[in-house]
Amino acid sequence: MKIKFIGGAGTVTGSKTLIESNGIRILVDCGLFQGLKVLRELNWQPLPVPASSIDCVLLTHGHLDHCGWLPRLVDQGFKGKIYCTAPTKEVAELVLIDSAKIQEEEAERANQKQYSKHNPAEPLYTLQQTECVFPLFKVVPLNDSIVIANDITAIYSNAGHIIGACSITVSIEGRKLVFSGDIGRDDDVLMYAPQKPVQADYVFLESTYGNRLHPEIDSKKELEKYITSTISFGGTVIIPGFAVERTQSIMYLLWQLKKEGRIPNVPYILDTPMGTSVLSIFLENPKWHKLSIDDCHQMCGMFKIVSEFEQTMRIIEDPQPKVVLAASGMATGGRVLSYFEHYLPMEKTTVIIAGYQAEGTRGRKLLEGADEIKIFGNYCKVNAKILHIEGLSAHADQKGLANWLSNLTYAPKCVYLVHGENEPADELRIKIRERYGYQCNVALMGSEIEI
Repeated sequence: MKIKFIGGAGTVTGSKTLIESNGIRILVDCGLFQGLKVLRELNWQPLPVPASSIDCVLLTHGHLDHCGWLPRLVDQGFKGKIYCTAPTKEVAELVLIDSAKIQEEEAERANQKQYSKHNPAEPLYTLQQTECVFPLFKVVPLNDSIVIANDITAIYSNAGHIIGACSITVSIEGRKLVFSGDIGRDDDVLMYAPQKPVQADYVFLESTYGNRLHPEIDSKKELEKYITSTISFGGTVIIPGFAVERTQSIMYLLWQLKKEGRIPNVPYILDTPMGTSVLSIFLENPKWHKLSIDDCHQMCGMFKIVSEFEQTMRIIEDPQPKVVLAASGMATGGRVLSYFEHYLPMEKTTVIIAGYQAEGTRGRKLLEGADEIKIFGNYCKVNAKILHIEGLSAHADQKGLANWLSNLTYAPKCVYLVHGENEPADELRIKIRERYGYQCNVALMGSEIEI
């Protein structure tokens, strides 16, 4: 049996792992590369095997870095099933539609303003291509063994990262391969704690925060402090939000603060159409999260929910202080860029970064102190205050990742670390070796192993 690391190795984006066994090909996740240009360019390259030769896709969750390349896969000839949970199907459809629209809009804008070296600039995929993906989704139940090919079975277990997110145990050739997907936190505001694997011959574990421990800070108190301070000076707060789960978590904390009278009575704006749609998925899937239906309705009532871009422009032009929650979370696209274009040059503005920022993204550049960032082909001066609330991450830290292995009843033959930049992955490798004595290797992009 061969395992090939096509993406999500040495980086946190582009997750794709190929299993080849007795003529069967299974792709675990089919994510989009984001951030660094050298990675984004990989999105235009075909897979190392024909897409038509892949029998099925096992999807861990609906984030773009795990599902965002599906339209390309289908366009290149894939016709198999895409297995996922019910919430993941709904989230992935929203994410892919949003991604396609952004791709088309950015190509159109680049052609109008002529800032692309490509003439004409083309979208990576279109909305029409994206819609060809949806009939291939096959919803699977949680914690039940399903047959995916011949004697190959898979079990989906709650990973606690976002709604619908799962780890997947693949039983194949008499061995158990466990793919963690993205692991959530035991004390997440909205998600339940991730389920730990009990048996595994090989583990493919994410390592996003493999070299970090989340600080023991009160994220709610941090939000209160930053918002109150900014509004008192007549400024605006902008929070780039991951439309799935982080946006809802931040909304929940802001709602609590407002109920408790701890933040000012100013407009609170939710400007992410996809984030708004995800709220409906929360309402339809109450067993997947801690938020009650009544709380969800009350929480939404606090926010001015924006749908049309004309509303966005009116809000931007309104000088009154406000708090804006807008996608995307790494500022790689979406409505938040229009707010950035207007508000980043203003010293009274505060940008609150919540969640992981991949290499090469605008969010990462802001955290690293960039004086200017490129938006829509032009450079925008950064005079705003850039703050980071690490306690709002949806990923487990080093301790959480290591603890996720603690229920294994026997030592796996090897733990392969994926979905992490090289330094975090290597530090997690050392920690796992020290704590458990397990054989542990960092997966390399493009490498192949035989097991």
